[in-house]
Amino acid sequence: MKKYKHLFFDLDRTLWDFEKNSILTLKEMFMKAKLQEKANITFQEFHDFYVGYNLSLWDLYKDGKIEKDHLSVQRFRGTLQHFNIPNEILANKMSEDYIRISPTKTSLFPDTLSVLNILSKRYTLHIITNGFNEVQFVKLENSKLRPYFDQIITSEMVGVQKPHKEVFGYALTQAGADLIESIMIGDDQMSDIQGAQNIGMDQVFVDFHHEELKTTPTFHIHSLPELLNFL
Repeated sequence: MKKYKHLFFDLDRTLWDFEKNSILTLKEMFMKAKLQEKANITFQEFHDFYVGYNLSLWDLYKDGKIEKDHLSVQRFRGTLQHFNIPNEILANKMSEDYIRISPTKTSLFPDTLSVLNILSKRYTLHIITNGFNEVQFVKLENSKLRPYFDQIITSEMVGVQKPHKEVFGYALTQAGADLIESIMIGDDQMSDIQGAQNIGMDQVFVDFHHEELKTTPTFHIHSLPELLNFL
């Protein structure tokens, strides 16, 4: 077993429970905007369409085909239009509310803090995330994650998204870490695992949902405490 010194973690869906926190945020916004009355729809209908539409916009953003500001508003503009609520003012308000409210939610995956507490005594920990600056830093503070991490690297700082090699190269430079002593820990087979492989960094695939493997990670786990079996 090689000796690692630097552990690079993804944030959303690896430590911070994005789906649970997003549902709480969207439900709060749905009720505030009175969308059930405006469009005669349930929250589940709203949520199901929004999730798929938002993912399609994130794919465009990762490919550099749309800008951040467009994504932030369009995901709500398009969802409202789908339900015959063409309201630009409401779309902008919901965009602002989501960015303000979502990072205040604090649900983490099981044992996140206890595992980080142990690992932080053995290694230097960092974050590499594709999320927006103004959201990710607030998430880290509110969820009590910030003290565990030395460097917080967002794709906005680099100008490209994971899995681009530039993100990982920038993170290594900021952390003062050598490639051979570093490992990437994340839930996304493309952004985290393939991205780290592209630069020659070892990887841990945190596979909460028992996905079909599209690549071969260095380590493959199904819960965060399993990190302690080899780190």
